[in-house]
Amino acid sequence: MKRKSMLALLLAVSMTCSMTAATGAVAFASDDTATEESADDTEAAADDADAADTEEASDDTTEASDDDQKAADEVGALIDKIYVQERTDTTDEDCKAAKEAWDKLTDAQKELVTGEEASPEYFGRDTGDASKDDPLNQDNIGDNEILVVSFGTSFNDSRVADISGVEKAIQAANPDWAVRRAFTAQIIINHVQARDGEKIDNVDQALQRAVDNGVKNLVIQPTHLMHGAEYDELVGELDAYKDKFEKVVVAEPLLGEVGDDATVINDDKKAVAEILTAEAVEKAGYDSLDAAKEDGVAFVFMGHGTSHTAKVSYSQMQTQMNDLGYDNVFIGTVEGEPEETSCENVIKAVKDAGYKKVILRPLMVVAGDHANNDMAGDDDDSWKSQFTASGNFDSVDTQIAGLGEIEAVQKLYVEHTKKAIESLGKVSKSASSSAVSALEDGTYTAKFNTDSGMFHVNEADNGCGTLTVKDKKMTIHIRLVSKKIVNLFLGSAKDAEKDGAELLQPTTDKVKYSDGTTDEVYGFDVPVPALDEEFDLALIGTKGKWYDHKVSVSNPVKAE
Repeated sequence: MKRKSMLALLLAVSMTCSMTAATGAVAFASDDTATEESADDTEAAADDADAADTEEASDDTTEASDDDQKAADEVGALIDKIYVQERTDTTDEDCKAAKEAWDKLTDAQKELVTGEEASPEYFGRDTGDASKDDPLNQDNIGDNEILVVSFGTSFNDSRVADISGVEKAIQAANPDWAVRRAFTAQIIINHVQARDGEKIDNVDQALQRAVDNGVKNLVIQPTHLMHGAEYDELVGELDAYKDKFEKVVVAEPLLGEVGDDATVINDDKKAVAEILTAEAVEKAGYDSLDAAKEDGVAFVFMGHGTSHTAKVSYSQMQTQMNDLGYDNVFIGTVEGEPEETSCENVIKAVKDAGYKKVILRPLMVVAGDHANNDMAGDDDDSWKSQFTASGNFDSVDTQIAGLGEIEAVQKLYVEHTKKAIESLGKVSKSASSSAVSALEDGTYTAKFNTDSGMFHVNEADNGCGTLTVKDKKMTIHIRLVSKKIVNLFLGSAKDAEKDGAELLQPTTDKVKYSDGTTDEVYGFDVPVPALDEEFDLALIGTKGKWYDHKVSVSNPVKAE
């Protein structure tokens, strides 16, 4: 009986403990669930907060991005407004507004600029220092003017080297005539004005300037390659002004008369073919065209191309190359006009001829947009890219240089100008024809020309002095070779010996030669009566005797 009672008691205790344990477990489970639910609620709240912050930040970013794009689009619209071929009454203001709006953009916003023609490169691409260029839009022209008319380029370095190079050569050869500039492409004029603040006359402005300045004799020298559309438009614009001048004539473009078919060539085309090929061969590092040919090199000269009947000029240039025996020289055009000059056909011609190396170079007066982008650019449709992508060639190289920078080509233009002037008959010298009076105040590098090998500027200065223009008065500082010339006199030796003659006193200048050595020499500040005109300058040396000399100052180039 005791045993049964004891067992019952133990059983009761065991059940009680089990129930207690179960109750505890339920309690703990309930606590865990509550904790988990609390954590979930906290996490959900945090997620909601994060989502709200992210959404708010996204809204801010979207709003900022929209504002950036809006600012960029406004600039794009302003660029498109001036990317036109017609000048209007608001062109000057429009150019200014576009540049001011661009300058206000952040770097990030500038990258967003786009439009029908607008892009970040319009203002953002570095094409060189525009201040080195002289727009030749000054008044005080005089009776005789040579108006050099070019299509134009917005590439500053190319404008200085190619267009200005031709202009300066013509001015140097014609000191009794004032040289002025006009561009036919208003799009380019607007671009340069908006970006660089440089104002270049269009043809109408330049002709009106000539009329306003009382020009009597006008020679127009186009720098165009041929008698194409641009040449025809120029002649058309001139018709309205012909009766404003006593004499007017339009000189030949670079390649001269067109001719009837592809077989017709002339001296101008032959000269250009020889000059361009020689330059390309030399720049490529070969002694001759034959040496390049033996190395498997073909030269491809890329012109613009045109649908005008003058397109036969390109075929004539290929004929000229063939007649000269230039088997590894090929003519092409950007426009593929005429058809055989298209990139695809030129690639095939070079491949079929067996050449494995290609050198591309522009057949253009100016190495501007077409040379830098259409020929040598990195886009898939550039000639360099297409030649490379064809897989037919081991190498494809480019030479970016315009015809205008080549001295021999400049001489061809000078000769064309000369013939045009001669066709006018006798003309009187202009009282203020030289570019002299047109120079703005500032500092220039200019040639100092003398009549004697015994009297010249120091070799360290390459024949030049420093020309200072102030209030229309010019003075050139020259550094001589030693201290043996002790005084100069503006006039004759006879007048220099007179009592009271105002002698030019020397300055002591230090020169540095190419080998690094230095020397002290005398320098002089010489008043310049006029550019490109000889004047008397007497000198006296250490021996005390005066000598007569004739000197002149020419080719002023604005100092950097």
